[in-house]
Amino acid sequence: MSQTPSEGCSLWFEQALLPDGWARDVRITVADGLISDLEIETPRAPTDDAHGVALPGMPNVHSHAFQRAMAGLTEARGPAKSEGGGDAGDNFWTWRQLMYRFLDRGGPEEIEAITAFAFCDMLEGGFTRCAEFHYLHNDPTGGSYADPAELTARIVAAAETTGIALTLLPVFYAHSTFGGAESNHGQRRFITDVDGFADLVTRGRSLTARLPDAVVGVAPHSLRAVTPDELAAMPGLAGDGPIHIHVAEQTKEVDDCLAWSGSRPVEWLLANAPVDERWCLIHSTHVTETERRGVAKAGAVVGLCPLTEANLGDGIFPARDFVANGGRFGIGTDSNIQIGVADELRMLEYSQRLALRARGVMADAHRSTGRALFDRALSGGRQATGAEASLKVGLPADIIELNTGGVGFASRSGDAVLDSWIFGGARAIRSVWRRGKRVVADGRHIARDAIEARYRKALSVVLG
Repeated sequence: MSQTPSEGCSLWFEQALLPDGWARDVRITVADGLISDLEIETPRAPTDDAHGVALPGMPNVHSHAFQRAMAGLTEARGPAKSEGGGDAGDNFWTWRQLMYRFLDRGGPEEIEAITAFAFCDMLEGGFTRCAEFHYLHNDPTGGSYADPAELTARIVAAAETTGIALTLLPVFYAHSTFGGAESNHGQRRFITDVDGFADLVTRGRSLTARLPDAVVGVAPHSLRAVTPDELAAMPGLAGDGPIHIHVAEQTKEVDDCLAWSGSRPVEWLLANAPVDERWCLIHSTHVTETERRGVAKAGAVVGLCPLTEANLGDGIFPARDFVANGGRFGIGTDSNIQIGVADELRMLEYSQRLALRARGVMADAHRSTGRALFDRALSGGRQATGAEASLKVGLPADIIELNTGGVGFASRSGDAVLDSWIFGGARAIRSVWRRGKRVVADGRHIARDAIEARYRKALSVVLG
């Protein structure tokens, strides 16, 4: 897909969610990929391209794109006993062993094809930017490619093919568990050292230079995978970019961190790392009230991935209490078992309802549940991905259009549209524009046929 600046156009919407709230009869004028003018309560002109309801594109704060190919392949029950314990035996740790085996095959061509397929699904699901937590660096034997950034280049190529905005997060991964333990065989494709990682970050910046609006940060994988000294090097390598880290996803992780340091993971991170607005703490599922308040005070974003967290049996993050303390969150698709903005937001709210036995948990006095979820995820996503996301003059024209002609949207406007989309269960996204270029039309990515054919070929190699 060409990434040349789009020609000027005028898009007219019946309704649009703007930074100040809902507006009717909105004309958005696009020039060189940016919103150059925005008019409200204006009649449609003959030259306008008319549409339904416009929303700003949502940032996806956490993705492992290669795991898209695993969707539906890890649902058999695991062994009676597992690394993480638990009554059923089947848990995150047994899933991780399956994921490691999945990496025995798949070279650059397959990784690029799978990533493009995932990015295609994201755009169709309403995500216009992806923070790709990219930790697959080495070949299937664990050796380096001739170009150590070969797979980074493939992630960038997949973004270019699909048109999605990219926040590239090269992952530093050096150890198997706390205390700098030697990595294991299953982790061979992830492992690097600080010098090699610094080169990957530099190459990432060079490779993404051809993508409009690209952001590069860093991602120390987890406190299990880095030592304190290695973690201390990460902010300097990030430059002005974001810093993401998995933390406190599993109870075993909490127990192991306590055994290693005497502190819980989030507690240790807040005390020993310069956590601030640049940081995104992925999952943070198992946190105390003191830790929640500490994260909120630091201004960091929590990256929630409700569908993956449910699929892996992680637990439920206390989102209501976190937000009440001033906490910020974004949403991510993580292992990409199912991809969609509405799906993640619905799961987030429903998990809170189940935990608290209440309704409308994430709503507030001024906004409906769907609107409050969308606004907060958009704000946290902007911060966590290092890029603005809003329907505002001067920003990229990244726009979702909902097709509200169906009976599920009859006689609805404003917040009720969001509530009906998120909780009504309809896949209502008709169009998506990225920098003013329409990349999804009639619910389908414009290059889906070619992307899907390449994905099928990749699966024949990876799963054959």
